[in-house]
Amino acid sequence: MSNELPLGWRLARFDEILTKVDRKFIIDDSHEYKTVGVRWYGNGTFVRDRLLGANINRKQQWEIREGDIVYNKLFAWKGAFAVADEKVDGCIVSDKFPTYNIKPDLIEPKYLSYFFTTPNIALQAQDFSKGAAALSKLTLNPPQFWDLKIPLPSLSEQRRIVERIESLSSRIAKTQSLREEATAELEALIDSILGNLLEVKKSDWVYGFLPEFADINPSRKDQVTLKAEDLVSFVPMRAVDDVTGAIVRAEPRTYQEVSKGYTWFQDGDVIFAKITPCMENGKSAIAKNLISGTAFGSTEFHVLRPGNNILAEWLYILVRSKQFKDDAAAHFKGTAGQQRVPQSFLKNKIIPVPPLDEQRRIVAYLDSVQARLTSLRELQSETQKELDALLPSVLDKAFKGEF
Repeated sequence: MSNELPLGWRLARFDEILTKVDRKFIIDDSHEYKTVGVRWYGNGTFVRDRLLGANINRKQQWEIREGDIVYNKLFAWKGAFAVADEKVDGCIVSDKFPTYNIKPDLIEPKYLSYFFTTPNIALQAQDFSKGAAALSKLTLNPPQFWDLKIPLPSLSEQRRIVERIESLSSRIAKTQSLREEATAELEALIDSILGNLLEVKKSDWVYGFLPEFADINPSRKDQVTLKAEDLVSFVPMRAVDDVTGAIVRAEPRTYQEVSKGYTWFQDGDVIFAKITPCMENGKSAIAKNLISGTAFGSTEFHVLRPGNNILAEWLYILVRSKQFKDDAAAHFKGTAGQQRVPQSFLKNKIIPVPPLDEQRRIVAYLDSVQARLTSLRELQSETQKELDALLPSVLDKAFKGEF
């Protein structure tokens, strides 16, 4: 740690600012106790377990109180330091979690709590710990705990720093919230636009059963036949996350590696996950750019092959619509956690089909809205990285006395 600190600051050892706490007691087998853990990287304390005293092997434990300083001896090198909050007041810790009190005339608890979130404390702990990290035995024992140091200004300066950090943290959180709200609003707009389109029957639209416009799971009727040396696309059996957006991401496999029972599909098919909650979350796609124009995956997909009077893109929009998913949910079959959209639902589902020109117009409009959403998400992802890096930068400057 650098010794170049502003005038009035100093590096203070932990034995200067803290005192050891020893609330030792013996467990009562008939009582229930809450045990406490300490999250890595200064992310606070938490209630880890609720245990009957009879189920706690070591009968000697320690009580922890709100405001105590506590750390995990085995993971101090991961920044497992915290100021105990009200949720763990009166809970217990083992000897792996030494506890301390602050000296309030020297240090502000929130100032110390923010220091625990910096890499500095973890690096110091690693230097002073003994053992092997690979075995989770790199231990910071209480005698070495006293050797840790913190940049220490006056109490009034500590409070000013805490106030500035919290102000900046609040602004960062607000920015993140606004971006999330904007994304949610645009997603809701797409649902609203489509909902309005599907709500009122149009005189020039055709309304009929889904099988009138698309083949349902055609590969189960006519098995795809390929030569053994042919190369086809493969969507992994359990990777329904591979079905997303308007394209199927796939890897090449040879036909001779294919087992029976897979679902086959081809370029232009609309596929979607039939198992919940993947179906409810809109895991669907238009198959595009498949090797040899053909692919196969697990039986967890439904396949819709559009006919001459319906665009794959329109069918894809219908499948992703809230109306379609809500209707499908009302027809789920199976037990809780293993429910599926049955093929019988698809056979009896009535869908709206506008003239082809209007399908193209609606698809183009919704694509433009979706493009805005995609752009917003990309921007959000980029700015999120900047926001994530901002607070650590603020903390680094704060404990160097640079703001």
